[in-house]
Amino acid sequence: MVSPNKLLLKGLLAWYVLFSVWMAIDPVDRQNWVLANVLPVLLVGVLVATHRKFPFSNVSYVLITLFLTLHTIGVHYTYAQVPFGYWMEAAFELHRNHFDRVVHFCFGLLLTYPMGEAFVLIANVRGVLVYYLSLITPLGLSGVWEILESWVAQVVSPQLGDAYLGSQGDVWDAQKDMAAAFYGAILCVLLMIAIRRWYQRSGRLLIT
Repeated sequence: MVSPNKLLLKGLLAWYVLFSVWMAIDPVDRQNWVLANVLPVLLVGVLVATHRKFPFSNVSYVLITLFLTLHTIGVHYTYAQVPFGYWMEAAFELHRNHFDRVVHFCFGLLLTYPMGEAFVLIANVRGVLVYYLSLITPLGLSGVWEILESWVAQVVSPQLGDAYLGSQGDVWDAQKDMAAAFYGAILCVLLMIAIRRWYQRSGRLLIT
């Protein structure tokens, strides 16, 4: 009999694979789709390969899957052309498609907790240091991502240019994306602290 935990993990993996296959059908820009899916596929591969040695909580796996789902939608349309972003642009009278900002915010909001768990599981980090590392890591990774994007745009696929970067003519796009991820991480850490205190009062712990 398959345990509920294994069933959930298999379900999340199946969802990501099937959804990715669906989103691979006729993307707006095939080359952009391929390039933007390299790191997510590597991440999933690492999680699958290490899930027995470094088992994350079900919460972390669900949060990671939610983020990857949003990213998969973004790369199918290219972030600058996601329909939901156009809806936000019209509804809130924005000057651009802000779906990329939403996903960067969700990068911090959804992945900060799994990053905190990674520090606990792999490095045995404890106490306040968990929250500090959980807060600055998404910011650092956002910066690394912006650098990698610029390298890809210049070296691997210079013809994509602004379309690949998704800056939509905003010279401060990279900084705003990093800020969005940082704001999401701050909110997640505040939620982590609040939930931890609630669990302490109930005699249980999430991240110590």
